[in-house]
Amino acid sequence: MEQFNYTYSILIIALPAIMFLILGLGGKYMKPIVSGILGTTSLCVMAVLSYVTAYQYFFVDGKVDGVYQAVHTAFTWLRFTDTLHIDLGIYLDPISVMMLVVITTVSLMVHIYSLGYMKGEKGFQRYYAFLSLFSFAMLGLVVATNIFQMYIFWELVGVSSFLLISFYYTKPSAVAASKKAFIVTRFADFFFLVGILLLSYFSETFDFTTITAQGAPFIATMQGSSFLGLSVMSWAMLLIFMGGAGKSAMMPFHIWLPDAMEGPTPASALIHAATMVVAGVFLVARLFPVYAFGAPDILQFISYVGAITALFAAIVACTQTDIKRVLAFSTISQIAFMLTSIGVSKFGGHDGLGYMAGMFHLFTHAFFKALLFLCAGAIIHAVHSNEMDDMGGLWKNLKVTRWAFLVALLAIAGVPFFSGFYSKDEILAAAFENDKVIYFILSFAAGLTAFYMTRLFLRIFFYEKKHYHHEPHEAGPAMALPLIILTVFAFGAGYVPFSQFITSDGVPYDAHINMQVAITSVIISLVGMGIAFKLYYKKNEIPDKIVSSISTLYKWAYHKFYFDELWLFVTRSIIFKRISKPIAWFDKKFVDGFMDSLATVTQAASRSIKGLQSGYIQQYALVYLLGALILIVGFAGWLVCFICR
Repeated sequence: MEQFNYTYSILIIALPAIMFLILGLGGKYMKPIVSGILGTTSLCVMAVLSYVTAYQYFFVDGKVDGVYQAVHTAFTWLRFTDTLHIDLGIYLDPISVMMLVVITTVSLMVHIYSLGYMKGEKGFQRYYAFLSLFSFAMLGLVVATNIFQMYIFWELVGVSSFLLISFYYTKPSAVAASKKAFIVTRFADFFFLVGILLLSYFSETFDFTTITAQGAPFIATMQGSSFLGLSVMSWAMLLIFMGGAGKSAMMPFHIWLPDAMEGPTPASALIHAATMVVAGVFLVARLFPVYAFGAPDILQFISYVGAITALFAAIVACTQTDIKRVLAFSTISQIAFMLTSIGVSKFGGHDGLGYMAGMFHLFTHAFFKALLFLCAGAIIHAVHSNEMDDMGGLWKNLKVTRWAFLVALLAIAGVPFFSGFYSKDEILAAAFENDKVIYFILSFAAGLTAFYMTRLFLRIFFYEKKHYHHEPHEAGPAMALPLIILTVFAFGAGYVPFSQFITSDGVPYDAHINMQVAITSVIISLVGMGIAFKLYYKKNEIPDKIVSSISTLYKWAYHKFYFDELWLFVTRSIIFKRISKPIAWFDKKFVDGFMDSLATVTQAASRSIKGLQSGYIQQYALVYLLGALILIVGFAGWLVCFICR
């Protein structure tokens, strides 16, 4: 395999970086539409290059002796020892090539959509500059050759997210949401960094090829000593997962994602639905051999964290009335499905079904969830509200959006022949084969997904016809075109023979539908959709009666089980008041007090002797004479005593 064939792939990362500089520095001198067209054209070129790369890798020369190989080009950036150094470069393997396609496709759709959605907004050029920065950061993350390079772009993704969430910086809620997202993810990233240091210490490398490609024997040599019942390798992988859990909004780090909906809706589609939030999934997938061979206990822990998060987020989504928050909790739940699937997986062949299924669902979810967010943007654009209570009866008004939303609904609900059915079925099959408890949890969460998404659809397009100040109408071509394209992806992505391209060991195999699991999941989904149809197709009193009968549970779910309040209590009453405040008091009273005392003593001493440096020659002469006389008298006294002795 000739690596020089892929040297052009550096342009996929370089173009958004260049575009960020052009739009960031020169955007204010451009007309808004010019900056939008420049950014969109750049993304179009990147998407074409990504598809060319995917074709060449998967169908031409990516496979050697039946196994997909990693292609990487890098140069040494920092060298610490002969073996420990940090490189910068491009790393192409099945999951990174797949992510190039996903990121550039969704980002291109968002760029086109934003030409219409953000038209007339103050800061239009700045918005497109931030989109380019995010695209650069996310693409750099997925093609990183080593974990340290990944961490650099990981943090840059966080910065991009902060900038886009706070785009409406005059809006207090947007500023608060951006700070919340930044602080929570930085807190999780601290653990990620510590995990990187532990992993690199025992592996003596940052390089992904060295860490993951040498298999179980090499990984077994990195175990190290044990601490609190876990090997140091297990602790390292747990800490790394905590960083991924923060970025992918897993419990208990999920609190930032719903508030992140304060950003522009197209940005939510790009960052908080399809790409950035799957960074944690990608991280676990990238280091999967280390988890599978070096820390299987942590892999099992990941599966249970994912399963619990999937169910939790699905329950909360059933109670929310802001359509973007429903989609936010849906995203948390679906990301949890992916992590759970990887968590129940083993390495190689059919045993790696969970790994393949998790990445397959990442692939399909990116398209139908981006479509749902862009549909939400079209709906908000039409009725000027995020609340379901302000919507209803829009089926006849939004003729493109309604069909796009319906296809995305059927995909996420797992209805046969739509993309989500195929990827979700594989996840449930992997769980069924490896852990029945997790299988039942995910099945229930899948039923809730079908329920709350159907509820959302019916509350928007049916339920109760509203009297709007202005008759809602479909958005313009710039917003409609991405909806149509993503509708095709949301339907057809499931027909990609994914197991022929992406597996845990790089060896393609034939995956088959588990009919027992598939039939059960379809029945569960149809039941969930049927219940929602009964409750929300036309306005009636049944939903209110159900809420009244389970008022306590509903209240807890509506308030997200008070996780935000719990975090505030922990941070304010425990960390700030019980830990930070005593430390600050000790620092002020003892550390600062000791240094202040040194300064006070020095100042007092200097005041007492500063008169000796008055600058008056007469005074100096007098002191000199007095000193001389004292010496003479002292010497004379000593001499007399010596003679008399």
